[in-house]
Amino acid sequence: MNDAYAFDLVIRNADIATAADRFHADIGVRDGRIAMLGTDLAPGAREIDAQGRLVTPGGVDAHCHLDQETGDDSVMADDFASGTVSAACGGTTTVMPFACQQKGRTLREAIDEYHRRAHGRAVIDYAFHLIVTDPTSYVLQQELPQLIEEGYTSFKIYMTYDALKLNDRQMIEVLALARAHGAMAMIHAENADCIAWLTQALLEQGITAPIGHALSRPMLVEREATHRAISLAQLVDTPVLIVHVSGSEAIDQIRWAQGQGLSVFAETCPQYLLLTEDMLEDGARGYQCICSPPPRDEANRQSVWDGLQNGTFQIVSSDHAPFRYAGTEGKLVAGETPSFDQVPNGIPGLETRMPLLMTEGVLTGRIDIHAFVALTATNAAKLYGLYPRKGSIAIGGDADLVVWDTARAFTLHNDDLHHNVDYTPYEGWQMQAWPALTISRGVLVWDGSAPCAQAGRGQFLPALRPELAKPHRPLSPRVGAHKVLSKFAFPSGYRG
Repeated sequence: MNDAYAFDLVIRNADIATAADRFHADIGVRDGRIAMLGTDLAPGAREIDAQGRLVTPGGVDAHCHLDQETGDDSVMADDFASGTVSAACGGTTTVMPFACQQKGRTLREAIDEYHRRAHGRAVIDYAFHLIVTDPTSYVLQQELPQLIEEGYTSFKIYMTYDALKLNDRQMIEVLALARAHGAMAMIHAENADCIAWLTQALLEQGITAPIGHALSRPMLVEREATHRAISLAQLVDTPVLIVHVSGSEAIDQIRWAQGQGLSVFAETCPQYLLLTEDMLEDGARGYQCICSPPPRDEANRQSVWDGLQNGTFQIVSSDHAPFRYAGTEGKLVAGETPSFDQVPNGIPGLETRMPLLMTEGVLTGRIDIHAFVALTATNAAKLYGLYPRKGSIAIGGDADLVVWDTARAFTLHNDDLHHNVDYTPYEGWQMQAWPALTISRGVLVWDGSAPCAQAGRGQFLPALRPELAKPHRPLSPRVGAHKVLSKFAFPSGYRG
């Protein structure tokens, strides 16, 4: 800090919106944190006039994939350099990608490798979720509890993909550990056996085009797995978050659980708000839009919007999966016209997540600005142990801020974006908003026309235990098995 000035940075004339409040004020930043909110603040070494424009907390993208091992010959196009630059240009100032355990290896090995990949590259801050694929006794009794203590307080469980999925008994054991140690479990809910059976049937009928991906993953596949995931979480009385929810049938299961008072949270993504399954029949775009679950029809798209409006969803994440279309390391890793089951799943979206939701949500009146902030920043920070440092505009919190241009009408093209992917599924989309400035811990990282941050300035963030997942909570009387669990000793390693 320059001693001649009260602040390192002052943002003046800001229309500040948080998840709860909206007010006009200046923002004084000192040592990368918000030091004061008020009017007519003393001068800063640097000053930015927001000119009455909307200012929100920097986004927290709590579900994205960067430089992650895939287990096949495909390679993710974005590493921590290009991925975090792209995120910053779209208003995101914190990313939470995944350190993925490979079967037969430890979680510690996955974390060490992921830190190596991130070191010196990120331009914004980041935390890691874990992906648990091999919950051995050593992992459950020693390694994972220790990692939770070190700040890796959330992990993802897959119910599909052969290289990643857990069976029900394994899921119960991992969820029990989450309860005992105060971690948050995220669940990819699709029924693997249903998908495998349908895929075989479609291929035997000669259906290999991208639309087969949607046909092999009808909504009941997601509905059944969502119901089962909720039931297993209810059995051990632990909070869970169902990721990338795509349509009404899974939403109904989540709404039921929430109505019963269960701690079941839900995430969706822009692809389920904006894309539809008929795009999988559109030539090259069909391959580009293969993601899991697949986009649904127009009625389900509306159901997801309804879920944002009625509070079913707490988070909108990108699920950024950066596979290029051209070349042999991305979508076409299995050849020029691969069958749908040989195409890497996922679409890019780190940079477009917040501008799309601002354009299609806030500016159309579907959601208000407070819901936007909650869905893109605050709730993720709370659920994953980064609040109040992230996800808010409050004294003492990091100065992660977005100054918005909400009257910027333009047509989106992939050439406008800063990821290392050669397409966007939102090519040709009519936009009305984009960040005019993105600030990360008081440093300008996007100036409205170009990224302007130094690689390696991003910091790793150990996550706290989220308040709702604190260990050693009393068992809920709403849980059907609570009498059994309270009467008998827990399995080894379970300290509920």
